[in-house]
Amino acid sequence: MLVGAVAAQGPAAQSGVLDHSFRQLAVPETVDLRRAYGGDVVLIVNTASKCGFTPQYEALEALHARLRPRGFAVLGFPSGDFKEQEFDDEAAIQEFCTLTYGVKFPMFQKVHVVGPEATPMYRQLAEATGQAPQWNFHKYLVGRDGRVLGQWGSRVKPDDPQIVAAIERALAAPRPATR
Repeated sequence: MLVGAVAAQGPAAQSGVLDHSFRQLAVPETVDLRRAYGGDVVLIVNTASKCGFTPQYEALEALHARLRPRGFAVLGFPSGDFKEQEFDDEAAIQEFCTLTYGVKFPMFQKVHVVGPEATPMYRQLAEATGQAPQWNFHKYLVGRDGRVLGQWGSRVKPDDPQIVAAIERALAAPRPATR
């Protein structure tokens, strides 16, 4: 479900959600999210290969491919936090996503998204929206300025009109002067 304008954000959650680095899935290269995606509109999604919502990969890839030229990116973060529905081996995750769903959007290392082991980025996302993921394929929209604009639960498909409209509004915002 969309949490409209996220008003009750603390200073740490209000900005800096992209001020983190993650290793790319199944490779040693680390990506500084601010450097790579600062100024873009970003949809952050916790994913799982063995979940009933896994077919959402198709719509996520379609959104990414269609809107990337306009400064949009889907960022996937595999997690086994919910009934261990993700492979332990990152190479298996990458192979499954690529071969089964044609995923080309950036996927990062397997992370924890809830609980005491949640990554700092996911703690910030939960603080900013008042909602930690309740299941796999929870989506957070981050605007060009790095502020969290909204969140949707697993049952809301990536191509749902409310998500697409929110992405389009965010894409209409001017890019920040510096990246």
